[in-house]
This record gives sequence, structure tokens and C-alpha cells, in this order.
Amino acid sequence: MSDLRDAAMQSKAWPFEEARRVLKRYEKTPPAKGYVLFETGYGPSGLPHIGTFAEVARTTMIRRAFELISDIPTKLICFSDDLDGMRKVPGNVPNPEALQTHLQRPLTSVPDPFEKFQSFGDHNNAMLRRFLDTFGFEYEFISATEFYQSGQFDEVLLRAAERYDDVMKVMLKSLREERRQTYSIFLPIHPETGRVMYVPIKHVDAKEGIITFDDEDGTEMTLPVTGGNVKLQWKPDFGARWAALGVDFEMYGKDHSTNTPIYDRICEILGGKKPEHFTYELFLDEKGQKISKSSGNGISIDEWLSYAATESLSYFMYQKPKTAKRMYFDVIPRAVDEYHQQLRAYAGQDVAGRVNNPVFHIHGDNVPTSNMVVPFSMLLNLASVAGAEEKGQLWGFIQRYAPDTSAETHPDMDQAVGFALRYYNDFVKPQKVYRAPSEPEREALQALRIALAEYDGPVEDEALQSVVYTVGRDRFEPLRDWFKALYEVLLGASQGPRFGGFIALYGVDETIALIDQALAGELV
Repeated sequence: MSDLRDAAMQSKAWPFEEARRVLKRYEKTPPAKGYVLFETGYGPSGLPHIGTFAEVARTTMIRRAFELISDIPTKLICFSDDLDGMRKVPGNVPNPEALQTHLQRPLTSVPDPFEKFQSFGDHNNAMLRRFLDTFGFEYEFISATEFYQSGQFDEVLLRAAERYDDVMKVMLKSLREERRQTYSIFLPIHPETGRVMYVPIKHVDAKEGIITFDDEDGTEMTLPVTGGNVKLQWKPDFGARWAALGVDFEMYGKDHSTNTPIYDRICEILGGKKPEHFTYELFLDEKGQKISKSSGNGISIDEWLSYAATESLSYFMYQKPKTAKRMYFDVIPRAVDEYHQQLRAYAGQDVAGRVNNPVFHIHGDNVPTSNMVVPFSMLLNLASVAGAEEKGQLWGFIQRYAPDTSAETHPDMDQAVGFALRYYNDFVKPQKVYRAPSEPEREALQALRIALAEYDGPVEDEALQSVVYTVGRDRFEPLRDWFKALYEVLLGASQGPRFGGFIALYGVDETIALIDQALAGELV
């Protein structure tokens, strides 16, 4: 354990770098609350999406890294902002017109359009918790509605009333002139309509802990800031929540980064210590546009998990979180194969190598063994040339290539075969475009056919790759043009696997027959 901790303290893997920053907060004295608190936030106006997964998965990686370098207990809180007013009716709910009369009411006061829970907020919270539980995350759930109404937030809300001018000064600097005229950090919740009101505050009585304002009809009203009668605007709410809970770490997307000084200062004004932050870059769709849950571009979690296992998504999330990444269907095969490459590498690594391996941060020190005897990208090419429609067709090739494998002994491999078939039919098959070989390519393919027909060596990846390489070496400059020709002429794709490995899997005789088809113009 000491060797592992020593390696972790030296590791340049970003979860350890972040964990060491959190640990530095308590290098002199341990936290008075008895634990280090990691937090993630969720806006329950819609279903959990890819950003929700990213935040919880990455925060869990940092939390796990912290637990390796420190004996201080930890907690992870997932906080749902379900007291927010419903600003617009989602388009993906049944009977959306029935929700129109509930606009601006807190999400936990809006009826559940699905008629399964007490409110729309409760419905989305349940979806969030089911989502987090599916992935095995360990967390404590807090509802903003409960947090405000139960009195857990009262002390900080009273302090916000007491230090109202100081908090307002921070906020007003960040607002346009017209917004400043009506802005208040407090949003009253109308006692009759239940709506969250964006109205000017006429007076704040810090001693009594009450605010006075005119409602939309001009009626002067007074409400206590405690007990869920009032909520904070979202930027002050961020900092106030940090102060109330004693949050030590929170990450969020780049779109929040300009607000970080605001959150921090409000947290400090309200008696808290600003947490450590981690700002990650946003995900992009296939056109390079920011993924948005409202526009539905990019790829959803459910869509990713239709074509690959959860671990591949976690692997994708681990990679370069401070770099904007395209997240579309075409990144899935590479993520799957790279994840399994790292699994295979982990077994032979020393302690220092292991703590820098992404799979350590996905699984902790309980890293599984890879059962992928055939790469995912190879399965896609195999499905393509074999015209496979069901698992048994691919397993016939796999078992000839690796006789000791079966769906029963290698369930992960069997799952991958199913994913590959689905991915092939949905994405590869519609895009397949074969072309006829040029004259130099035709001559090289004929040479490869002869070399394979005369080959009597082991049917192994490297040996067959050497045959392919030898044929192309003297005919193509650069050599990648030879492999590009093989993919485009024989596989109908612009890129592909190591071709020697493909021959070993598909079969020497079958590859000769495939070359014959291409030379006869039967694939175009």
C-alpha cells in the first residue's frame, strides 16, 4: 500500500494532481466536519445527459485518487437544483400543454406529466438516481427543495440577508445596467401562486430575516428568507451552497468558468472557504458544435451504450478533460479498442505505470482482465466482408482464430460481438463504398494473391502482416497508400485494421477469394 501511495503522490495523471490540490487544503488541520466533500450539481429541468455522467464519473475518479493518498474520509454529494422555476415546457413530455399553467413554479411543485411521481422534479430526480445507480456511483443525494424547506440552508440564508449589500456588490459588477435596476439575490416564492418571482426587493431586514417586495400585481408582501419561502438566484446559490455544505471540490464545464470568481467570493462572504475547482472543456458534435441537451445534437448516453460497454464511455471521459472533444458515434470503436489496449498493458506494468493507466482511474485497484481476443474495429471489418447479420456468423471466424474462446467463456467478447453487429448495420453498412483498383494497385493485389496462395506459415497476425508489408514495400511510396488501397478496394472503407490480423481472422483462403472478387469487379 505504501508503494502505491508513494507512486500516487508522484503521478502526473490528472485525477492525482487534483486530489493533491484537495489534500493541500488540510495539510495543517483535518476538516472540522470530519470528511472531505466532493459535489456535483444537476439541473432537473430534463433527463440526465452526457454532461451529468462526465461530472460524476470524473469527480469519482478524483475522489478515488484522494482516498489513495489520504486517510481522511470522503463524501460525494449530488445536488439537484429542483427548486428552480420551470422556465419553459419541455417538448419531450406527454401533454405538454397541461404544464403551461405551471410555468415559473418550482420543478417540485409542477405535476409530473408522466403521472408516476408527486412532481416533475421528483420524476427527474428519480431518473437521475436510477441513472447514477446503474453506473454504480457512490453518492449522497440532496434535493434543493428539501435543503431549503428543512432549514438546513437557513443559517446561510440569514447570513445572506445580513451581508446582503456585500453579496449584491459582487453580483452588480457582473450585470448590465438595465439588469442592475431590478436585480436581487433573493427570489421570493409567491405564497398563493407558488411561482418563483423575479421582482425587485424593496427592503431586506437582516435582524428579522425578512424581505419586502411588490408582487406582479403591485401588492406589497413580506416573506422570511428561511424555510423555503425564498430561493437564491443561481450564481449566489452556487457560492451559498458551497458555504452551507462545506464543499471542498466541484467541477463544471467551461461555460461556468467566468463565474468562478463570483461563486468563490460569495462563498467567502457567507463564511465559507472556496472549494477547489476543475473546469473541463465542452463536448462537440460531429460538426464541431457544442453538445446541448435542449437541441439534442451529439450523442446521448443511451446511444453510446447501444454500441459499447460503460467502461469505454468512462475511458473516453478520462482522456484529456481540458481539451474539447468531438463526441459522436465514430469515436466509439477507437474508445473501445484503446480501453482494452490499456487493460492488457496494465497486467505487465509496475506500480508507477499502473497509477498512470486510465483503467486504474476507471476501476481503482480492481482492474479486470481483457477478454477481447479480437479488436472491436476488426469485428466491424469482419462483419462487413462476411455480410454478417447475427452473432453466430462472427463467432465462427473468432473460434477458428482463437479456438479456446466461446460466448460462454468470454461473455464480454460476446457482448462486443453484439455491439459490433449493431454498429456495423447502423453506421458502417450504409457508408460502405468500394472502388475499383488502379493499375498499380491491381498488380499489387495480384502479387498479394499469389503470395497468400503460396503461404504455408503460421496463420498469425504478425507473420501475415509481413507478407502484406513485403508486397507493398517495393510498390508504394509512401507505404500507407498500399494499406489505404486495401481498405478501399477490399473493405469499402477509408481506414481499417492491421491487415495481417484481418487475414488471420477472416482466413487466408477467404481473403484470396475476396481479392478475386475485387479483381473481377464484383465488389464495386
